[in-house]
Amino acid sequence: MNQLLTILSICFLTVSLTAQEQPTIQPTIMVIPFAKEGNSTRKAYEYSELNRIAITKVKEAFDQRGVNTIDFRAKLKQLQNSEALTEDQEMSLKDEVIKMSGADIYVEIEANKDRTNTGNSVTCILTAYDAFSGESLANKVSSSPKFNTENFEKLTQKAIEAEVDNLLNTIQEKFNDMVENGRTITMEVGIEIGTDFNLDTEVDDSGYYLSELIEEWVAENAYNHYFHIQGQSETRMIFDIIKVPLKDEMGRNYRVSTFATDFRRHFREKGIKADRTITGSAITVTLSSL
Repeated sequence: MNQLLTILSICFLTVSLTAQEQPTIQPTIMVIPFAKEGNSTRKAYEYSELNRIAITKVKEAFDQRGVNTIDFRAKLKQLQNSEALTEDQEMSLKDEVIKMSGADIYVEIEANKDRTNTGNSVTCILTAYDAFSGESLANKVSSSPKFNTENFEKLTQKAIEAEVDNLLNTIQEKFNDMVENGRTITMEVGIEIGTDFNLDTEVDDSGYYLSELIEEWVAENAYNHYFHIQGQSETRMIFDIIKVPLKDEMGRNYRVSTFATDFRRHFREKGIKADRTITGSAITVTLSSL
């Protein structure tokens, strides 16, 4: 009887442990200042005390809730120390900091003072983006109550506290969807002028058109085999949705260039040259003869 009870206890414990939910994967987030068109991210941070306060308060709120955060100021300083920035380089500083940070998501924040006869307040606009594709994930606008005070740091904190939980909940929901279903990239495939084949040409003994082989390869390599073709002709194919995983086999952030390289190498084996250009999460491929 004792042996039976022991066996049943072990079985119950095993089932209980198996039934436990897997821990939710959390994104790594970096908070950066919003920069208006024509202004650099560095200036938006260095020349605005309110932006610096807002970034600090949002990061503190995230940290208190156990979110993995990356310090924008530290990454900005690291980039500035590694290269002499010119005015032209400042304009692309945001992209460079985001890329170097390794963040999954970045949150842009714009904080503005509002002075009235009935009291002062601060309005914060918080927008979360997927660092991989630039896709907007969440947007919140929050204003602090009005007080007869010049303590804008406290007003900023109150504005952020009013919406930070809603922002995080939305971010986590969207990130969970990306973990399950992948991120979206796009790919446009075209034929170089003067090439002696097109997408309706049979390129091997299989009897399939080149366009059909391309579609088959994308279907095989898209995450969960999910993709969508926006349009197709004998000289062009446009994939407006191709899902790719968040992480590669090594646990690193998946790179768009990986997908493009695998495509290029596959069709090289069929005697087709595939020149590719990558802009953000968009791939442009031009096919020609080797």
